[in-house]
Amino acid sequence: MAKNNSTIVVDWETITNFVTDAFVGYGIPVEDAKICADVLLEADKRGIESHGVNRFKPVYLDRIKAGIQNAVTEIEIIKETPTTAVIDGHHGMGQVIGHKAMSMAIAKAKEYGMGMVVVRNSCHYGIAGYYSSMATKAGCIGMTGTNARPTVAPTNSVEGMFGTNPFTIGVPTDEAFDFNFDCATSITQNGKLEYYERIGENVPVGTVVADDGSAVEGNAGEAIKRINGGTAALTTLGGIGETLGGYKGYGFAMAVEFMASILQDGAYGKALSGRDENGNRRHYNLGHWFIAIDTEHFMGEETARKKAGEITRSMRAAKKAPGADRIYTAGEKEYEIRLARKGGVPINASVQKELNMVRDELKLTQYVFPWEK
Repeated sequence: MAKNNSTIVVDWETITNFVTDAFVGYGIPVEDAKICADVLLEADKRGIESHGVNRFKPVYLDRIKAGIQNAVTEIEIIKETPTTAVIDGHHGMGQVIGHKAMSMAIAKAKEYGMGMVVVRNSCHYGIAGYYSSMATKAGCIGMTGTNARPTVAPTNSVEGMFGTNPFTIGVPTDEAFDFNFDCATSITQNGKLEYYERIGENVPVGTVVADDGSAVEGNAGEAIKRINGGTAALTTLGGIGETLGGYKGYGFAMAVEFMASILQDGAYGKALSGRDENGNRRHYNLGHWFIAIDTEHFMGEETARKKAGEITRSMRAAKKAPGADRIYTAGEKEYEIRLARKGGVPINASVQKELNMVRDELKLTQYVFPWEK
């Protein structure tokens, strides 16, 4: 399949205003739409195209239109203590729910040292690293995770039983960027395969396992169809089998699944498929968890930031492998991409068509995109 790398840059003000107006056009209240747009475009600012405007229409707008995600987010606090809370998101916008939950966790941490909030009945909440960054900006260590559609196979299985289940941790440092480790517990994720399909990339060998136990190769679009059809599944960190530690990724994924379900008595595994027993689309019922630890309650934020900075700098000063230009710590590449993308977001031809479609549907005629000039 020929690669489609035809991208055109749209400045941040234009794309932010458009995405916000489009969300409002789909019934999301203005302040909530601003949060949704901020989370969505933060992914692009960090270079995480799999979770940015590439998913704007298919994951959010189309789900609202299909009636499986609510544009108006009704957040209900089911149970609360000084340091914990259980929230029901009632199938509203995951970004709004996530923002509220981490804000609560941070507020609790600032008062009591630590705070944890768990969520049930939510939807895709965007990049998990957005919420850990909320914590680090407030001088807290932040952690979050979420379960997801069952597309990943346990070690020695070929059946998708749980989601890509990201585990994310952010640590405040004294550098220009905080440490922010944000990754799935699978080697790759559904959004990355969707992105590969859009740009014509093949599936990296070993990231998807077929129902006969072999590695799926070739066209990403075909791999997605096989995963959705139940004849293939994503693999956990470590890959197929136990030789390279696939059981470790499996274990981390289960840890995220437990945290995202048992504390809020929520759905898990196959129940997160977005389909009922007759195959009809329904709410996804996702669960999230958020933890904030206030460094000021320990030896102080300044001390914590300084020590964290010393640690990250020591890692980057390690002896380099032959041919390696440099060593990175988590959050560094994203920081550099943000600096490089001050001019705007690169949008590929496929997404250009989707943005035109949304613009025309909502009659947002004030927007004329660069590819139309």
